[in-house]
Amino acid sequence: LPTFEQLELPMHVRDFCQFPNGLIIMTGPTGSGKSTTLAAMIKYLNEESGRHQHIITVEDPIEYLFENKNCLINQREVGRDTLAFNNALRSALREDPDIILVGEMRDLETIRLALTAAETGHLVFGTMHTNSAAKSIDRIIDAFPGGEKDMVRAMLAESLRAVVGQKLMLKPEGGMRAAIEIMICTPAIRNLIREHKIPQIYSAIQTGRQYGMQTMEQHIEELLEKGLVLPPKKFQYEDQG
Repeated sequence: LPTFEQLELPMHVRDFCQFPNGLIIMTGPTGSGKSTTLAAMIKYLNEESGRHQHIITVEDPIEYLFENKNCLINQREVGRDTLAFNNALRSALREDPDIILVGEMRDLETIRLALTAAETGHLVFGTMHTNSAAKSIDRIIDAFPGGEKDMVRAMLAESLRAVVGQKLMLKPEGGMRAAIEIMICTPAIRNLIREHKIPQIYSAIQTGRQYGMQTMEQHIEELLEKGLVLPPKKFQYEDQG
């Protein structure tokens, strides 16, 4: 199983394992190493965090198998153990877990259940396929019908803890390393979510270094300056919305 050290992840990502509750989103394109980062987080929770808790994962497919160490871990595979993410999440909530990993937050029902779980005292890790933290928040709000959007903004502002965006870059010596965007829900970011000012989140991340935040661009520039990654063929930065 991968460790934070092997994956060369920023320490702030490990710190997110200490949140007692709330929603943490991992986002990035397919094949950007999201499930590997999440596996490192579950490994840390299970072995080093000092937590003795019940973890349920819902995955499609299961990529890493965990043994119970300090935590009791139940892994479910969509298609084999359960019909869909939302079915599995609904039944997981009846089993009194402390921590839930949702492999894909794609449909309205799964997103709704994940938000409710985070709001009712669970620590929830979910993955999405967007290119930035701001786009993840947009995607969640867009999933809901018009009349519910304000309620969802309020729920997100309350229960979202952090968004971690990833893309893999080549290392000069071969192999890959993740460039990482980190958004942490400071009071300023909570207000932006509540007040429907998602486009301003990018600059809040850019100027939030003292809280441990960084944009994807800032991290890529840092990695390039230190010679830790090769320059991408062309920079495919998303717009800042």
